[in-house]
Amino acid sequence: MQTESIWRADVQQRVFRELVEAFSRPGEVRDLTRWIDGATAQRAVLATLMDGEATLTDPHEQIAAADWPLLQARRGTPESARYIAAVGHRVPDFQPAMGSLESPEFGATLLIEVAAVGNGALSMDLDGPGVSGRRELRLDGLHPDWLARRMDWVSGFPLGVDLLLFDAKRIVALPRTTRVAITAGAV
Repeated sequence: MQTESIWRADVQQRVFRELVEAFSRPGEVRDLTRWIDGATAQRAVLATLMDGEATLTDPHEQIAAADWPLLQARRGTPESARYIAAVGHRVPDFQPAMGSLESPEFGATLLIEVAAVGNGALSMDLDGPGVSGRRELRLDGLHPDWLARRMDWVSGFPLGVDLLLFDAKRIVALPRTTRVAITAGAV
């Protein structure tokens, strides 16, 4: 039996490099197609980031049962997990871990699946560290409540959460340091 490419170290190193680039350049869309060989971007990122020390929760039940043993992550709750897999078209119905003043790095990273990254009716302007001037980001399939809640979650900086948004093949990061202004598509 051949292992899917997303579970191989060389592919995970390439995906990790794309994650570093995404978080270094908020709002810049990164395409993982050439490395993930038919898998979804979210599965590839989970395969890359998870290990026996990571805590992961899946409140919207996106992760296949067969993937959990391969991920090796410990299951957590939305309030305590370092990583939360979620569906973007649903209203966020949980309070993620925010970290503490002593350890703000323990704020959660939300891995949110959307219909499209880089195009769509929801448009926002981004600025902050890693954004040269201003950058426009367009998304399809992200309920606007995610951005409203994100504003609350990052208001106590350095506490807060980081967002990683996915469609089938692309990713884009919104670290807690990025300022977001919705310009179109909010309900």
